[in-house]
Amino acid sequence: MGAAAGCPYDDRVSATGLEQSKQKMAQAGVHQRAIDVFAYYYDQLESGATGMIPESSISPLIDPPRLAEVSVTEEQQRQALTTTAIIKLNGGLGTSMGMDKAKSLLQVRDGLSFLDVIVRQVMRVRERFGVKLPLVLMNSFRTRDDTLAALAQYSDLAVQGVPLDFLQNREPKLRADDLTPVEWPADPGMEWCPPGHGDLFTALEVSGTLQSLLAQGFRHACISNSDNLGAAPDPVIAGWFLASGAPYAAEVCRRTPADVKGGYLVVRNSDGRLILRETAQTRPEDEDEAANLDKHRYFHTNNLWFDLQAVADTLAARKGVLGLPLIKNTKTVDPSNSSSPKVIQIETAMGAAIEVFDGATAIEVDRSRFLPVKTTNDLLLLRSDFYRVDDEWRLAASRDNAPAISLDSRYYKLIGDFNHRFELGAPSLVDATSLTVAGDWTFGRRVKVVGNAKLDDGGAPSLVQDGSLLGG
Repeated sequence: MGAAAGCPYDDRVSATGLEQSKQKMAQAGVHQRAIDVFAYYYDQLESGATGMIPESSISPLIDPPRLAEVSVTEEQQRQALTTTAIIKLNGGLGTSMGMDKAKSLLQVRDGLSFLDVIVRQVMRVRERFGVKLPLVLMNSFRTRDDTLAALAQYSDLAVQGVPLDFLQNREPKLRADDLTPVEWPADPGMEWCPPGHGDLFTALEVSGTLQSLLAQGFRHACISNSDNLGAAPDPVIAGWFLASGAPYAAEVCRRTPADVKGGYLVVRNSDGRLILRETAQTRPEDEDEAANLDKHRYFHTNNLWFDLQAVADTLAARKGVLGLPLIKNTKTVDPSNSSSPKVIQIETAMGAAIEVFDGATAIEVDRSRFLPVKTTNDLLLLRSDFYRVDDEWRLAASRDNAPAISLDSRYYKLIGDFNHRFELGAPSLVDATSLTVAGDWTFGRRVKVVGNAKLDDGGAPSLVQDGSLLGG
């Protein structure tokens, strides 16, 4: 029997690919529930599913509640925090910046790492409100050891009965030509990939962490990325979420031209539910409308709040498969080797779970809750005096519009190269509008940028002298 209509893969080959993938996962100790979820998405992929969301099938999100207009008493905040846990996605290695360990261990402020600042944010809220507020990390098999070693210095961080971390699941990368598990003897670790952060729900369940949190009386969770220090524990949002009675809420921000490639919330016309639309789910013919900031005004920060019991009940009812939209990610098995075999990674986005829960909602937050570090451009800004650390260990910007930073990727993309060129400290950016660096420049002490500044490529390594004023 040949390939089914609309399916690019031969039935016999793809059936073999699924069985091989399931065997590989089982042999690697992957939980059966996670294997079942993988099989669900494999079937979707094999049948030709793309996860595309046509513009004609959706309407824009209009005027969600605004955090700036929320009124929650301190007692309501404390009450909400007593049943809240903080979960951080910590599976990233920072490979795009040349790192080979957990990205959260990267130094970001005054010798402290992302992880150090996160711990201090949590501990400060504990002290202020007298609550337990567990911190739990979702690690990958590549970030767990380094992360737990770094946390060992915080002897009072763990909350009794609640684990400090749980492991994200893993799945095989699939050959793009026949959907069989790829083999890469040069580095067998590259044969595996995470299933996207939509795996959060499966990993919470199969690790036992979901049950542990509920058993200890924690009913709500705030989830965000560990490289986003803006997503500090927020007592006001916690109080608002508890009062809302919603099973799930997403934090959104107003979109700017810098956000056109990110995911955003829309309303599905067929049933009126909020859904997440990612860039990878947009058809080419819909790209102009998708980028229309007046129409689609709110982007998804990847900061989520949800009711842990509602998650447990929904997972039980659906036998572990939430059915989030498929994201088909095509890469090469070795990301640094474009001639290595093309593979497909089956992924889902945790923000897409908003469509699963009846009564799910969203809240508009300030841009200060979205400070992700994806490149060394972002890192330079966070290390500079444009931000200060307040008494709650939150990063406070000196003004609304952050300077635009563009560093020559030939010399600054990798963290080792970046650190070498800014070994004497980040330049002052508090009065900067933009900084563009072309070529190989090493910065001295007490460099100050005012207005728009540009360093041109002189063709040879150059030095910005101590005390230099750029721009202005």
